[in-house]
Amino acid sequence: MGYAVSEAGTAPAVPALAIKILIAGGFGVGKTTMVGTISEIRPLHTEELLSDRGIGVDDTSGVESKITTTVALDFGRITIRDGLWLYLFGTPGQDRFWFMWDELALGALGAVVLADTRRLQDSFPAVDYFEQRGIPFVVGVNCFDGARRYEPGKVRRALGLGEHIPIVLCDVRRRDSVKDVLTTLVTYAVKGM
Repeated sequence: MGYAVSEAGTAPAVPALAIKILIAGGFGVGKTTMVGTISEIRPLHTEELLSDRGIGVDDTSGVESKITTTVALDFGRITIRDGLWLYLFGTPGQDRFWFMWDELALGALGAVVLADTRRLQDSFPAVDYFEQRGIPFVVGVNCFDGARRYEPGKVRRALGLGEHIPIVLCDVRRRDSVKDVLTTLVTYAVKGM
């Protein structure tokens, strides 16, 4: 933890704190969009064009029009107040990049598992990952245009989640919606401490 410097004769410096949040989920679920929607800085994206090498390796069913993929991470920042920041790390969604998750998860307060109800099975690996490591997480159901809407209780049952895991319906293209998801996660993670 760093400390803010105060000038002589002023109020004591408030400790500076950066909170790390992971944004995880399957391929094409909206992780990059979520980070870009809420970040106050120009987000760092490691997007690359999908190539022929991914044919037969990467499952693009349901997202056939997607032409890029995150190959390392997405990074964004939100200032909560002076000396308090949320750092957002979007994880790669393809199985072949999962080796990076352990490094990205170090020191994280919690995670958002983004889910697409058209491909809900793609959420299982992320849910399992955070459950096995005891990292608090919430599920953000990204309500895509044209996708069938489900009540949070149905999503909870389909994912096999306990009643204590928050589920938030969201649109990651809307800043206020992303803010609701992140607020839910931070509140949930802090209560569990």
